[in-house]
Amino acid sequence: MKGLILVGGYGTRLRPLTLTLPKPLVEFANRPMILHQIEALAQAGVTDIVLAVNYRPEVMVSTLKKYEEEYGVSITFSVEEEPLGTAGPLKLAEKVLKKDKSPFFVLNSDVICEYPFKDLADFHTAHGGMGTIVATKVDEPSKYGVIVHDRDIPNLIDRFVEKPVEFVGNRINAGLYILNPEVIDLIDMKPTSIEKETFPILVERKQLYSYDLEGFWMDVGQPKDFLTGTGLYLNSLRRRSPEKLAKESFVMGNVIIDPTAKIDPTALIGPDAVIGPNVVVGEGARIQGSVLLANSEVKAHALVKSTIVGWNSRIGKWARTEGVTVLGDDVEIKNEVYVNGAKVLPHKSISSNVETPSIIM
Repeated sequence: MKGLILVGGYGTRLRPLTLTLPKPLVEFANRPMILHQIEALAQAGVTDIVLAVNYRPEVMVSTLKKYEEEYGVSITFSVEEEPLGTAGPLKLAEKVLKKDKSPFFVLNSDVICEYPFKDLADFHTAHGGMGTIVATKVDEPSKYGVIVHDRDIPNLIDRFVEKPVEFVGNRINAGLYILNPEVIDLIDMKPTSIEKETFPILVERKQLYSYDLEGFWMDVGQPKDFLTGTGLYLNSLRRRSPEKLAKESFVMGNVIIDPTAKIDPTALIGPDAVIGPNVVVGEGARIQGSVLLANSEVKAHALVKSTIVGWNSRIGKWARTEGVTVLGDDVEIKNEVYVNGAKVLPHKSISSNVETPSIIM
């Protein structure tokens, strides 16, 4: 089987982290974001993976090539000369995706969930249609494009309703699909939307179905959702693989700690925290609902809450960060400084309070 991951462009929503690394390589739960998807595809029997990119592919090539042997897959890069939307990349990768008659998966690279690829493939084969969309339930469907089903045929999609005023359903497109190769024949080689241009054709032909996703789902392409998604992922991990969670005496709730991290036993970590490689956490420090990326340091008695601490960054003694603060690479927060909701670009030093959300350039 085959899979295509829509990697996309500049990762602007996740800046300042993406000023240092392309978004797919930013670590989510201490692993490159895209590796979660590559591993799940490989486990489902996928042997050919295409990464549709239009920004800095050379940075990803060397990193991802080493995963080919580890997971027994072939990874190719389909590089767009111009952004081709969500359908154009399928046409561009036609040679790989139509190499045989088996269906192929399509994923948005920002999506984190318990990927149901094997069950999805079985479901798709059973209904016999040309395409299947993974659907997830939401509490406020009025914010999204909602899937409405046929009244007579289970899971057959009848139409999509964009941001409905009245309740028509609570399932939305989760950004994961499985499609037959002939779907590519419906796509032109130009910037094209699979959601707005390709799927309506399949709906009209009664060839598009939906598959309900179990468990959590989150688009982690921006900092607030990245942190929320981390908490959801950790909770899922407790149910599926609790042995991967930290059990030290200074841990509270769901936490992942890299073995190379050095944490003072008087610190308190969690709930919903990820501590990366070679991180140092000092005496009495408090880490909650936050991600500390590799080689960062939190000094004594600092409070780090709802924060992404970038690589090689340092938070001073008695400092406090909160409000979805994101520190880029090599940022220093001085002692006793308070930072609320700031996005701090790489190589900056913050020596005075930042009390309202702002971008520090």
